[in-house]
Order: sequence, then structure tokens, then C-alpha cells
Amino acid sequence: MIVKYKVIKLMLLVATVFIFQSCEKYLSTVPDQRAVLDKPEAVSELLVNAYPKANYMPFCEAMSDNMVENIHVPPILSNLQAYKWEDVEATGVDWPINYWNHCYKAIAVANQALKAISEASNPSIYRAQMGEALVARAYAHFMLVTLWAKPYDAASSNSDPGIPYVLEPENVVHKQYERKTVAYVYQQIEKDLLEGMPLISDDVYKKPAFHFTKRAAAAFATRYYLFKKDYAKVIQYADQAFPNNSTVDYLRDWNAYALMGSSVRTQTYNKPSEKANLLLTEGISGWTFSYGSTYRFSVSTSIVYPLTLKSYNNLVNADLAYVTVANSDNNIYIQKLYAHFVSPLNSNLGNYYLYVPLFTAEEVLFNKAEALAMLDRPNEALSMLNVLLPKRVKGTYNAASHDLTSSKVLNHYAGSDIKTAVVNAVLDLKRIEFLHEGLRWLDVLRKGIRVAHPVADKTITGEFNTVLEANDPRRQIQLPPTTVMAGLEPNKR
Repeated sequence: MIVKYKVIKLMLLVATVFIFQSCEKYLSTVPDQRAVLDKPEAVSELLVNAYPKANYMPFCEAMSDNMVENIHVPPILSNLQAYKWEDVEATGVDWPINYWNHCYKAIAVANQALKAISEASNPSIYRAQMGEALVARAYAHFMLVTLWAKPYDAASSNSDPGIPYVLEPENVVHKQYERKTVAYVYQQIEKDLLEGMPLISDDVYKKPAFHFTKRAAAAFATRYYLFKKDYAKVIQYADQAFPNNSTVDYLRDWNAYALMGSSVRTQTYNKPSEKANLLLTEGISGWTFSYGSTYRFSVSTSIVYPLTLKSYNNLVNADLAYVTVANSDNNIYIQKLYAHFVSPLNSNLGNYYLYVPLFTAEEVLFNKAEALAMLDRPNEALSMLNVLLPKRVKGTYNAASHDLTSSKVLNHYAGSDIKTAVVNAVLDLKRIEFLHEGLRWLDVLRKGIRVAHPVADKTITGEFNTVLEANDPRRQIQLPPTTVMAGLEPNKR
């Protein structure tokens, strides 16, 4: 079922790549007056901005089961609202409204590039740019539908409200938009993805880490098909990303990280030359300074230690090599992210920019392992995880005691069948791997994981339902108020 909505003012829904000066005059021109999109190189320069320049980690982490209340830290409203699964009112750089806007800005750039290509006299020479634009457009829409709509479900997605899928540049001040359905949005994502992937050419990129290379696009495909529950396709694209079982060559080595100084370690983790980072984007963010101990609702040793320490009977039966910093309040964090300060010439003012890893080699490995388990191939799934573990177990790796086996996971997840046990092993190792990075929330959404947010001080939090069940409508972030005011139907509460 497709529901049509009222006419929506353009600037309330899609933050375009240009500012209106004189509407009729400006809408007929390209976004950047300094550039004419008459050659592939010019379109490539435009596509640098076809990726959301914003950070989803802070609000995704706050909503997930990674967080508890640290009573010794004063509350920050946005962090509190996300923890309570309320509508986050802030429009700052690290919160949902800003991320929504930047996704649609990225889509607007991709659409402008595709329009320029379609109008070129020789569009065949723009194949690589067309491929990047299509895959980038698919990615931004995928993140929007994931965070603002229900997860894909073949039984209900034909009626579940999606998000507007924008397929052309904005060239009118008022335009009618439709949320349409989750199924429709997924169809459009898949169409763009499958059309764009074969066209991508890594050779056209000056800085490949910031663009959809063939490997990064395949990584995106593994995530998309994992959400769609098409597990054979997950494996297919994981093998495209890392043919001939080459994943191991791209995994981070946390034992090597542990030998580095803290500044070098954090800079290395998300730098473009780190082979594990398949796709990065850069945006203004304060997350580097707050994911440790600034926020009242943050990570606790009660979450980290059972996953990382042998003394807590963790899954691997070994201490893991992640470098953690804990304080006396049982707050803990993994040292992994670094911000770059950028200021204008001869100025002390500026902003901190974070390289956000959008896709990594580790995610591809986890996605493939889960897909293998879901296809009743548990031993192959465990073999995938055992490729990772030598670079995660602290010190000397002993396969006899550290490798995951069917009996080990069945014993650890008592009462589970082998498929469930292996999937749980994947999710737990993935959870600690991407702590602070927001991916746990995507798994919470995708798998319907129950989340409980303990409350230590109700005078701070107020009364709220502290348990998030699989069908709780608070899982879907509320649409930005301006879009609701303009006519889009809000998510149910």
C-alpha cells in the first residue's frame, strides 16, 4: 500500500547542495558555480560530497544495549533522550536530524551527477562516475530506511511506511513526496546497487578510501542482503570483496595496536591507509571526546568484561587484545577513534573532523559468518570467526584452546541449537569489535534484539518504559519535525 502525502516544501525535506538566492535563476544552475560538469573529472569532484558528512555513532550507541547509566556524570539532554528512545530535539552535528539532512544532501549530489551524465553528449565515458553515484545514492537511502523505518520483512514491508526515495535533482521549490513502503525503498536500493556496482572503477579515485571502490561496494552489498535475509547473496558479495579467502590480509591486528602509543593507535584505527577501512567519510563530530566518559549514558565494565576477559568466562576462553580504559565509576571505553582539528588559515577557530569508517573488512567477515550459520553451515561460519581470532586474542594464540568449535559455542550458549549458538557467537564478537561505532544498533534492529536500559536515578531520567521489545515503535527514529509539519506522516508512537 502506497500512501500519498501533501506537497512538501523542498528545503524542509531535502537539504540540497545549494542555497537559494533567486529561486528561478538559481534552480536552473549547477550546485557549484565554479565547476561545469562537462567532463568525468568534474563529476568525480562533485561526487566527493555524495556521502553523508555526518556521524550516526552517538545516537545509535545511546539507543543500543551497549549503554547503561553512569550516575557520576551530569546528563546531556540529547544523550538522555536517545537513551530513553525519545525524539531527540537537538539539531547539532552528532544527532539524528543532522544525519537525516546530510543523507539527503548526499543524495542530492548523487542525483545532480547522474543528471549531468544523462545530458552529456558522450555518457559512455562517465561509466565510473555513474557507478559511484548510483551506489552512493543507494547507501544514503539504505541508512535512512534502516534508522527511520521498520526492518525489512517480506511479510509486512509492502505496507510498512518507508522514506522518500529521491531519484532526480530538485528543480522546483515545491514538490510532492511520498514515503511509499519499505519494500519499495529496498527495491530501489537494490536496483541502484546492482546497476552501479559493475560500473565502478577504482582507477578514477585519487583517494580511494573515501569512495565506493569495488571492494567497498561489495561490502555494502553484504550488509544490504543481510538485512534482506538473502544469505546466499551475502556470501556471494563477501567473496567478491575478498576473493580466495584473502580477508585475513585486511584485518586489524589488535596485538600490534596494543604496542602503539594511544595517539598513534587512535590515529591508525580510522586512517585512510589502514587496509581494514574499506570506506571512510569525514564530518564534524564531537564523538571522539564524548564516547569515553563525557556522557552519563555510556559503556560499563559490566558489558565489556564478559566479552573480553577470560576471568569472566568469555566465549573465546582468552583475554582479548582491545585496549580499554576504565575509571572508578566502572565506565570503560576502547581507544579507537581520533579527531582532526581543521581551522582556516591564520585562525585559532575551527572544527574537529572525524573519519567515520562506513565499511570495514571485519564487518564483511562477520556478515559472511552469520550468513553461513543461517544457511546451516555452522562449521564454515566458525572457521570464518577463527580467521579473526588470532588478531584479537591477547598474546600468543593457541588454536587448540582458543579456536571456536561447535562444542564450545553450544556450551557457552547453553540451551541453544547449533545455528542459534553460532549466530550468537557472531553477534557477540561483532558487538565488542564495533563498540562505540553504532553497528550494534543495526543488529538490534535487524535481529529484533530486546534492549533494557537500567535507570539508577529517576530524578534525572524521569519515568519511561526502560525495556525495548522487538515490536516497540520507539525503535524507529521519529522523522524530523519540519518534515512532519510539511506533510509527511510521522512514525507511530
